[in-house]
Amino acid sequence: MPTSNKMTITPGNIFAAFAVFLLAFAQSVQAQQSKMFGPYELHYSVVNTTFLSPEVAATYGITRGEKRAILNLSVREHLSEESADRTTARAMALKGKTWDLIQNQPLEFQQIKEGPATYYIAEFKFINEEWRFFEVYFRPEGAEQTYTFELKHQLYIN
Repeated sequence: MPTSNKMTITPGNIFAAFAVFLLAFAQSVQAQQSKMFGPYELHYSVVNTTFLSPEVAATYGITRGEKRAILNLSVREHLSEESADRTTARAMALKGKTWDLIQNQPLEFQQIKEGPATYYIAEFKFINEEWRFFEVYFRPEGAEQTYTFELKHQLYIN
């Protein structure tokens, strides 16, 4: 009896394919988030620690867990148009906190330098499907003022 390699298109198959597309799209968009503060562009992401390999987590002293995540921040200064390199990474002083409806946690940032880039990561715990609120005060090196970054983000156990 001959076999067929044809796939039957059903509403379930279409929904599954669409769900995979949306998940991939949402993760790629979310990974590239930034916000301008005067000439400074703050790049940010929130990542579940289970997405980190055990080796990467160990390198930076991050505890992996299904209810643990990190806030990752970096800042770049947009320079004048006459400059050949129009942006440059900046170190920054920062202080912040995160909270949900039940718990409030200070954010303890760790500076990570990789080549010319400088990142700041802070670990925190979360409750599945709960909204987390973040408030971070940061002053880029050479800036005349301190800026306030606020974020609301929903996290899920994966």
